Amino acid sequence: MKAVMVTGPGVNEFVEVEHPGVGPNDVLVKVRACGICGSDHMYTMYGGIPPRQGATPLGHEPAGEVIEIGANVRDVAVGDHVVTNPMAAADGITGSGGAQGALSGYLVLIDAVAGTHYRVIPKDIPFEVAALNEPMAVARHAVNRSGAAAGEKAVVFGAGPIGLGALLSLKAKGVAHVVVIDVLPTRLAKALQVGADAVINSLEEDVSARLIELHGAAAPVVGVRTTRPNTDVYIDAAGVAAVPTTVFGIVKQGARLVIPAVHKKPVEVDFGALLTTEISIIMSMGYPTEIFEVTDDIIANWQKYQLIISDRFDGADALQALELAATPGAADKVMVTFD
Repeated sequence: MKAVMVTGPGVNEFVEVEHPGVGPNDVLVKVRACGICGSDHMYTMYGGIPPRQGATPLGHEPAGEVIEIGANVRDVAVGDHVVTNPMAAADGITGSGGAQGALSGYLVLIDAVAGTHYRVIPKDIPFEVAALNEPMAVARHAVNRSGAAAGEKAVVFGAGPIGLGALLSLKAKGVAHVVVIDVLPTRLAKALQVGADAVINSLEEDVSARLIELHGAAAPVVGVRTTRPNTDVYIDAAGVAAVPTTVFGIVKQGARLVIPAVHKKPVEVDFGALLTTEISIIMSMGYPTEIFEVTDDIIANWQKYQLIISDRFDGADALQALELAATPGAADKVMVTFD
């Protein structure tokens, strides 16, 4: 079969690989959809991931159909639709340095355990929506790390896939009011479609003043003369220095800033100025427990999640899909589907 692999720095190619075999405890999945992640471009630029430098299979956002099971497998049947846990793969993280990638025809789940390696989903959920499960788990982990609770007020910076996923998870947690901030009108319009209570274009509006209108004014902070928004949680899904810098200048006492975004440049922080705010700065990476936690919300609200997908490609055009996803500003969530 053919699999998309990083074959050198900046080079992706279709490579012929052996069709995976199925052992007595394994589950063979026909990949039906796979999302493209920003990290796929990073792996390409690096020329792969050790120990597979120059030969890294890509694709870690799969959904598919079970087509064969081992003799000892009991919790899934041929024909079931599933999402998988790339981080639990026995042969290395799927599409992120492991032996297999989901931008291929098939995945074999070695020593597969239901609830650990895969989860069966209803057959009426489109495969392309189910394939959002992995990035939405990243967003859910950020929300879990924030401790956001029912009745609180939150802000999400960045209306890309992770930001929209965070919006949906915040609403699922019962957060009372969620504002999404971005600089692109098309993204802000989509955020409203997905369920944002309000949006702010930070190029055109004063973020602090608008948040005070939306969330009210917080109690004064000792040593700070400015009035600040009564916002409880900020999530940085943008990864640009302007986001934490903005938050540091407007945060109320005891608020939380969670950063799931990858910052490629250092951010200067004046901890002296932040001391009396008692802000919690929380980093967030991956999905230690959230990979199948988020699945229930996707099943219940798949029409909203479907709005996150911006571009679709057939499997034969996976290289073009990777190229589009790597072009700044050209697309939001790129999805590859397979017959």
